[in-house]
Amino acid sequence: MRIASLLPAATEIAAAVGLVDDLVAVTFECDHPAGIRDRVPVVVDTALPEGLTPGEIDAVVRDRAARGLPMYQVDAPALGALRPELILTQDLCRVCALPAGAVTDALALLGSDADVLSVDPHSVDEVLAAIAEIGHRGGAPGQADALVAGLRARLAAVAAAVAGRARPRVLVLEWTDPPFLAGHWVPELVRRAGGEPVGGVDAGRSTSVGWPDLPAADVVVVAPCGYGLDDALAQTAAVRHLLPDVPVLAMDSAAYVVRAGPRLVDGIEALAGALHPDAVAAPPPGRIARV
Repeated sequence: MRIASLLPAATEIAAAVGLVDDLVAVTFECDHPAGIRDRVPVVVDTALPEGLTPGEIDAVVRDRAARGLPMYQVDAPALGALRPELILTQDLCRVCALPAGAVTDALALLGSDADVLSVDPHSVDEVLAAIAEIGHRGGAPGQADALVAGLRARLAAVAAAVAGRARPRVLVLEWTDPPFLAGHWVPELVRRAGGEPVGGVDAGRSTSVGWPDLPAADVVVVAPCGYGLDDALAQTAAVRHLLPDVPVLAMDSAAYVVRAGPRLVDGIEALAGALHPDAVAAPPPGRIARV
């Protein structure tokens, strides 16, 4: 099957279930597996300028949203020329990826009858269900079911390790200028890792708050949306200045927090290891760091 993945999480899932060789199109953000953009044509790019600070990005996003302008640009002719049979996209967040409506409009202009699968999970169980669905729709049901079973076993192991332990209050900041409280599946990640999430709404959208209005916490996790660990570490400076008495962790959000793929389980394990180091093994370097 010829698959176009217009969502980084879907690209990761496709590769994890053995469909990487079926991919005929990806986005500029697809970076896992490594080198995928060198092998597969890129048909989606960002409309945002490069080199902006977090505050500048927030201002540009708010301005474009207010004017009804898209955050992403799809090369519709290139996508059509690749003749995809299955297109993986999303409607969860217009800031994070190209929405399904834009894909449907592009296909209508091209006269394409490709099947469009919108991947819109709001919880860890729904992420696992999305992995299974992509595998089944793409023709790899056995690999997908085996992957999901393995991920569930790892989640069960973490749950057993943190069961009955004191749960620190954990504040996850998905952005720092201005601060955003993480929503969707992120509070669940904290809970599964043995913490008690404060702020944010399970299965809800991320929300902006002022620094004085942040809830009290025992630990702050700086996990800026779309950023790796080095950038997360750089963004902890403001948090340490404004919340000097609270321990701070930095986390690779792009790979292990906001991308709804198999590595969310890696993220839960990493956070559990940071919150309960005497009960859960330390994660490999590059996932989470204590500041």
